[in-house]
Amino acid sequence: MIIEIESLEKSFKEVKAVDNISFKVKEGELFSFLGVNGAGKSTTINIISGILNKDSGKIAVCGYDIDSQADKIKRNIGIVFQNSVLDKKLTVLDNLKYRAALYGITGSAFKSVLEETVEMFDLKEILKRPLHKLSGGQKRRIDIARALIHKPRLLILDEPTTGLDPKTRINVWNIVEKLRKENGLTVFLTTHYMEEASDSDYVVIIDSGKIVAEGTPHNLKNEFASDFIKFYNHREGAQQYFSTRGYPIKNERDFTEIELNGTEEVAKFFKEKPEFFDDFEVLKGNMDNVFLKVTGKDLYGG
Repeated sequence: MIIEIESLEKSFKEVKAVDNISFKVKEGELFSFLGVNGAGKSTTINIISGILNKDSGKIAVCGYDIDSQADKIKRNIGIVFQNSVLDKKLTVLDNLKYRAALYGITGSAFKSVLEETVEMFDLKEILKRPLHKLSGGQKRRIDIARALIHKPRLLILDEPTTGLDPKTRINVWNIVEKLRKENGLTVFLTTHYMEEASDSDYVVIIDSGKIVAEGTPHNLKNEFASDFIKFYNHREGAQQYFSTRGYPIKNERDFTEIELNGTEEVAKFFKEKPEFFDDFEVLKGNMDNVFLKVTGKDLYGG
């Protein structure tokens, strides 16, 4: 295991930010840690990375105990925060150089690491440009490159693609996936984009400091998410048919959506009312449905 957390607790005066949580992260996996703002995600990350002290509980990262071997843990993790920590007045090269120096990577060792980094993140054209002249997507690439300059075993991504355009988000994830496949990198992710969490190996959902659900995306969707039929024709007939049977119904401008107990019900309804099924769509439940079901909130706290 790359992370092992047992009975972790952290309070700020009367507020219990992390309330007796336990979970494990396997080496090489993409692990998603989900919750609304204030749920306890950032507090947990800050404890794992040594920024905050825990009140109680046990934490081991990369096989090292947080209480007695914190320095070794810090050398084995890289963190990309939601808000960039790059120095905007320095060039890309200087940002990477000074970060590497903190880990004793200088001289020929830095030159070797820099060559690998430039190739991996396609930085050749911008290496000598100051940060304030780069786009948001370019800065995010530098944030990730900076976090990986010392070749950590664990990369913590705290909402890494928030505010990025779709193309740049894809580019960022292509880099992360390449590192996972080629280097066995473990990625610990928080995100507001449920399609990113859907690609995870394992998901933990936290609410008000407590873990409220966990499992693979597939298992979580099977347990908590509803499936749906959208009818684009015969809307009034479909609405009447399903409402008398107690199914939740949502009417939109172009379709009527029926919430099902499972997609296996579609076959039964097709036999009973085939005339409804000339223009329809069957949708499997997704991670947005899971999150709403287990927390009663959307990811923005609504």
